[in-house]
Amino acid sequence: MTDSVPEGQVAETNPVAVAAEPEYDPAAPAPLDVPRTPTGDAGVDALLDRLGDADHLGTDGHLEVYEDVHRGLRDALTALDTRPGPPGPPVPAPPYHQSRS
Repeated sequence: MTDSVPEGQVAETNPVAVAAEPEYDPAAPAPLDVPRTPTGDAGVDALLDRLGDADHLGTDGHLEVYEDVHRGLRDALTALDTRPGPPGPPVPAPPYHQSRS
């Protein structure tokens, strides 16, 4: 059984019942879905995860994210230079020369 609309009248649609199709906007932000493999360093991994923030921003917001991540990675690399590393290989002793007289 269908509802009939008298001739000359327009049927009203319930806006809740009719779901509007979202318009496709090619300029809208879209995730790049670039895989980010964990490095094992929590600080570096957090910075790489921050790159995902750019997925939800317009291109005018990408620069801030990229500069923030670049700064953090540069600081992480600089910190490696200030930490003492493992000791180097031992320096071999000069050969012992005993002169016979």
